[in-house]
Amino acid sequence: MPGNPSFRIVCAALLVLISSGCQRVQVEQPQEENSVSIPFEKYTLDNGLTVILHEDNSDPLVHVDVTYHVGSAREEVGKSGFAHFFEHMMFQGSKHVADEQHFKVITEAGGNLNGTTNTDRTNYFETVPANQLEKVLWLESDRMGYLLEAVDQKKFENQRETVKNERAQRVDNQPYGLRFELNGEALYPEGHPYSWLTIGYVEDLDRVNVNDLKAFFKRWYGPNNAVLTIGGDIDVAKTKALIQQYFGDIPSGPEVVDAKPQPVTLDETRYLTLEDKVHLPLLQITYPTVYARHVDEAPLDVLANILGGGKTSLFYKNLVKQGMAVQAAVSHPCRELACEFQLLALANPAKVTSLATLQQALNDTLKEFETRGVTADDLARTKGQLESRTVFGLQSVSGKVSALAANETYYKTPDLIAQDIARYNSVTASDIMRVYNDYIKDANSVVLSVVPNGSPQLAAAEPTFERPTRTLTDDQLQSEHQSASAKHKSDNESFASPASTFDRSIMPGAGPAPVSKVPDYWERSLRNDIKVLGVTSNETPTVTITLGMDGGMLLDPEGKAGTAYLTALLMNETTENYSNEDLANELAKLGSSIRFSTGGRFTQMSVSTLTKNIKPTLALMEEKLFNPAFTEADFSRMKERVLQGLQQQAKTPSSLAQRAKDLILFGEENRVSLPDGGTIASVNNIALDDVKAFYERYYSPAKASMVVVGNLTPEQTMEALGFLNDWEGQDYDFVDYHEFPQYEEQNLYVVHSPDAVQSVVYIVNRGLPFDATGEYFKSRLMNFPLGGAFNSRINLNLREDKGITYGASSGFVGGKTLGWFEVGTDLTAKDTALGIKEIFAEINAYKEKGVTESEIEFMRNAFTLSDALAFETPSSKARFLRQLLSYDLEKGYRDEQLDIINRIDRAAINRLAKQYLNADKMQIIVVGDKTKILPQLSSLNIPMVELSVEDNKREALD
Repeated sequence: MPGNPSFRIVCAALLVLISSGCQRVQVEQPQEENSVSIPFEKYTLDNGLTVILHEDNSDPLVHVDVTYHVGSAREEVGKSGFAHFFEHMMFQGSKHVADEQHFKVITEAGGNLNGTTNTDRTNYFETVPANQLEKVLWLESDRMGYLLEAVDQKKFENQRETVKNERAQRVDNQPYGLRFELNGEALYPEGHPYSWLTIGYVEDLDRVNVNDLKAFFKRWYGPNNAVLTIGGDIDVAKTKALIQQYFGDIPSGPEVVDAKPQPVTLDETRYLTLEDKVHLPLLQITYPTVYARHVDEAPLDVLANILGGGKTSLFYKNLVKQGMAVQAAVSHPCRELACEFQLLALANPAKVTSLATLQQALNDTLKEFETRGVTADDLARTKGQLESRTVFGLQSVSGKVSALAANETYYKTPDLIAQDIARYNSVTASDIMRVYNDYIKDANSVVLSVVPNGSPQLAAAEPTFERPTRTLTDDQLQSEHQSASAKHKSDNESFASPASTFDRSIMPGAGPAPVSKVPDYWERSLRNDIKVLGVTSNETPTVTITLGMDGGMLLDPEGKAGTAYLTALLMNETTENYSNEDLANELAKLGSSIRFSTGGRFTQMSVSTLTKNIKPTLALMEEKLFNPAFTEADFSRMKERVLQGLQQQAKTPSSLAQRAKDLILFGEENRVSLPDGGTIASVNNIALDDVKAFYERYYSPAKASMVVVGNLTPEQTMEALGFLNDWEGQDYDFVDYHEFPQYEEQNLYVVHSPDAVQSVVYIVNRGLPFDATGEYFKSRLMNFPLGGAFNSRINLNLREDKGITYGASSGFVGGKTLGWFEVGTDLTAKDTALGIKEIFAEINAYKEKGVTESEIEFMRNAFTLSDALAFETPSSKARFLRQLLSYDLEKGYRDEQLDIINRIDRAAINRLAKQYLNADKMQIIVVGDKTKILPQLSSLNIPMVELSVEDNKREALD
């Protein structure tokens, strides 16, 4: 569903005069000097298709977005989920494009693609090398104008199951997953377009058939209800000619009238309770407000930030810092028809025994705000964050194109940067107090309590609102095709495709592949031998810095797993000279961020800032790195937060599966078999002195390195980082791994997750650690046709052919010293055994019969052509530099990789498959409701063991 976080920045650009021959022309609007905008051209084809072009020659790529102004808000009551369902169908081939070819064509072209649906729009997008633009236009125009003849009942049934699996994975099998659906039903009256989820109700999806879906397409998918936006390395004149060729023949659809805003009010406060498979009770209070771009949207956004936007907020001070809540936030998500002001708090059960107590604390905080009012820093933070997010939003072509498309779809005005900056900067203290009094103070709301199963007494209050029973009329229960069939003799007559002026059955070729170069980077060293790699990029006035220290969780003291993780959390807290709130306030006013984190074997400090604010930002970096306060209060709060998070993970199927996978691969004696944050037992063993000792010993320049990307020269960068020259610290070593588990036979490990509607499945085997040009790299090439792409054998079988999963993949995962092979998927509970059988059938067939030449060509193109997309943004450049440092690679390793990709042949890939796809040694992990899945799993004739991941207890199952 679409979000509208505080200070939502809608990037847009200048309207300029475009060539003649179009129905409507917009003339360039005068802009103030130095205003921020994205240059573009906008025009409309005779069939109503709106076109926006943005030229950006900084990288050899293009991003194409087709947005249809139809989301779940356009659906009829009783036919929920249609818009999202049709998003799936749009990837199932069209008249001139074969089944499952959209992903294959784009992947083989070196690009990536996807589609998304929310309440108000559906979009389809691709990023490809610049020479592949015509191919994308062929694909998008074919499914806009020539889809329906290729849609049949079989495809419909398959995607219906895929959508139901998606709902199960993202909603029904997720802790807290149903809260959005319940909140919508309580906040909006029955029949309101926002009263149901975009993914829809299962019973609605079960009721309809393929002709209902075709009718939905005919109604909403005309070019006159679409915006085609193209950005990147384009020749504007040639692009316009291609657009006319591919889209000009498609006839206009029925007239579409923009929906009118439908904000709501409540005549009473509605309390409701959801019992769920959770450990942490959650309180969510939602007030109805306005609609997107209403005059009160901006001050409500700023109010949300003051109340619950991070460490500067009142919610942080009163709830998180006091230990009542593990997390607390306030947001003002806005959509086309209505907005919501939402207060959210995840209770700490160690201190809060009832959500009523938490609600009282929230109400007291609102009262405090009334007395406190709005400070000058509140408004300064707004301006700092606004400027920073605007500039950082211009770093990728896809980000700019997406914003242009969305603004045109909703507001018919792509350029909204200046307007957004003006409306947020003009918000005053009196505006904020006014909207608080109008929409929040003493207002009715929806109060949702999410509590552990069997604990309704923890709710904020007795329910006063019951989930409504859906009352559908006979007309609503009747599928659309029944009335349509009375008007048309046959589906073929009703859904005939338009004639074309050229042969669309021929997929266009591509021009010469663009030359992609590894970014020119510079290398320096600080006086204490910290190596610094940097890229000087002048595309945006920003700087990103990553300081990495090798070790991470591998340095945890024995029996105290989680020490590195907890230390990093505390490095984000109070310093000797700044409180949490003061640090957060200063960073927010600068529009900068500084964050410590630990994941795997690295501890990192990440810094981002506008270049003009580099000096004060690095001063705060110095303060955070060298002057942590390590207070008892911060330690107790962070430790409790980690413990409560671990309790919640014990009820989350995906977390249980990850935990089981690590245990099976590495055994309980090795640190790497435990989560980064440790276990409940190990975290309870950690004292504040352990954190202090870890910082003193391992926050050292001895194994540190830095990556810098921004518009600073090497000399400017090294001067700015000069304060690090005097950093001192001892070197340190790593403890060797204990012996890893050895398996003489295949086993099936079952982790019980009561009432799970899906089974999370991993199939694993230890393998090679990372290498850039050796057997590990070549094995990744080998795996690509098997499970490394959407069109891989495993995914096509389980998702597209069987319809028993939302997605399935396989891959070789390698780190500095460890590696493994894994297959991962979430299967429909009733099809768990079938899915496992099919995975092994695909692995064995691939191993025994080998790869095909067409699959090798698919892999080659996907790996080589994608280089055009590899280094576009500062973050992608930084990832490349971090990889060089982490694995001590030379710049030319990518040339060697390309040579391997181009030379590897069928015999070599088949050898790798036979050597590294050892199915009989692969261990199977299933997290699901054992009462539902054990009978079918027994049919696999594989020894079954019930595994408890918390204590590694194992019990054989008959």
